[in-house]
Amino acid sequence: MRKHLPQASRHRWMRSLLLALPLLSLPILYAALGPARTQQPPSPPRLGGRQQQQQPLPPPRLAYLISGGPGDGPRIRRLLRALYHPWNYYLVGVSGEEERADLEAFVRGEEAPRRYGNVRVAAAGEWPVVSRRGPTELAATLHGAALLLREFDGWSWFINLSASDYPLMPQDDLLHIFSYLPRDLNFIDHTSNIGWKEHQRARPIIMDPALQVSNKTEVVTTKEKRSMPSAFKIFVGSSWVILSRSFLEFCILGWDNLPRTLLMYFTNFLSSSEGYFHTVICNSKYYQNTTINSDLRFMAWDNPPQTHPLNLTAEYFDAMANSGLPFAHSFTRDDPVLDMIDTELLRRAPDRFTPGGWCLGSPVGGKDPCAFFGRSFVLRPIKGSGKLEKLLLKLLEPDNFRPKQCI
Repeated sequence: MRKHLPQASRHRWMRSLLLALPLLSLPILYAALGPARTQQPPSPPRLGGRQQQQQPLPPPRLAYLISGGPGDGPRIRRLLRALYHPWNYYLVGVSGEEERADLEAFVRGEEAPRRYGNVRVAAAGEWPVVSRRGPTELAATLHGAALLLREFDGWSWFINLSASDYPLMPQDDLLHIFSYLPRDLNFIDHTSNIGWKEHQRARPIIMDPALQVSNKTEVVTTKEKRSMPSAFKIFVGSSWVILSRSFLEFCILGWDNLPRTLLMYFTNFLSSSEGYFHTVICNSKYYQNTTINSDLRFMAWDNPPQTHPLNLTAEYFDAMANSGLPFAHSFTRDDPVLDMIDTELLRRAPDRFTPGGWCLGSPVGGKDPCAFFGRSFVLRPIKGSGKLEKLLLKLLEPDNFRPKQCI
């Protein structure tokens, strides 16, 4: 529990941001990081032409929550292979008993997760049945974040993914670029212009039967409506987020009343996972200036947009590859475009982990480069890191960063 108001933390975050922004400029980053294929940690960047003397910090650790339902076991296995890195942490929550047993056997059978102990499958009593439009989805996300906070130390960002998501770059690329960001930044797509969602999501009074009955997941609405709140402003956006550990501690550990107050409100909000974190962060004076208005996911939409994005196919491959975004949503099971992503973007062979600096083997002759592994913090970024860098530079431009926070 925090014992100090985070005004000082806010100032520290602003100082960190001012120090980090020069590091994100294209020439300085490339000069600082050296050749892309080096297996040494990146050299300290030069500021003002003078070499910093302190040792470089290790890369940040990422904590992933991967969720799925009955029938999603094979998709989650593939996602874990594409996403795995020994430096990160992974919590898998799946509601089907057969899928849970299958994933537990998969984790036990793979040497790297077994040795590093960084993949955990939630037990039967730890992962509830989730209704897509009700508060149980938000409850599962908060519960998963709480488990990650309790069981894994030292991670910096929380990332939620579903079985229908997939990475667009190796974890080495993502960790490499995130090493130069302030650890309090929160990537969350948000807006206060809720439009039609006021009458279809905020005002209806609902009941989520999945809170009490495991085989009932359809939300029930009543004829009565409720008024809009006056004590806080509602924000909505994407349910896919990349949140700082600091902000999640603020939401879960309860050192301020705001997250609890808003949690009670959003238990009666349709698709509450698309509004809770957004409303908490933008109504908190401690965290509203830590937002980047993007979820860092590639999605394709109908025109006009529908409730859910389109399923991605090979038609969107070039756009995904050039986007600089680290993740994409959503894919159908075993769509051929996933093989294209594996081969061309991740350099991953079927039924193997995405190779990175932690893999010491040779791929010559079709061998698995990750059959032998070394230090988990060694990164070997490839071309995806440069595209992500350019994207973050754009998001941090003066016209994109502050003006798009909590509007």
